[in-house]
Amino acid sequence: MADKKGGVKKSNKVMVYSTSWCPWCKKVKEFLKENKIKLTNRDVEKSKKYADEMIKKSRQKGIPVTIINGKVIVGFEEDKMRRELKIKSKKGMFGFFGR
Repeated sequence: MADKKGGVKKSNKVMVYSTSWCPWCKKVKEFLKENKIKLTNRDVEKSKKYADEMIKKSRQKGIPVTIINGKVIVGFEEDKMRRELKIKSKKGMFGFFGR
């Protein structure tokens, strides 16, 4: 959600289920860091409790799983994360130019 000034809402609740070796997990965390979004990281390889929790919430075993304000996103889905966090896309006209 956007705040009154049109910026990113600071109180987004973001949880990332990941491992230390997963490249897509790293991309999710880098994207969140670049956009100054605080997150709670849960390493599913180090904790069976976190792995079971991730499977229960996402109904699958693949990583990364990102939960933003209750919305489950599987994999690195930048557009979905931007939409849930109300972050404008960096793409240019018609999404063809820029990142």
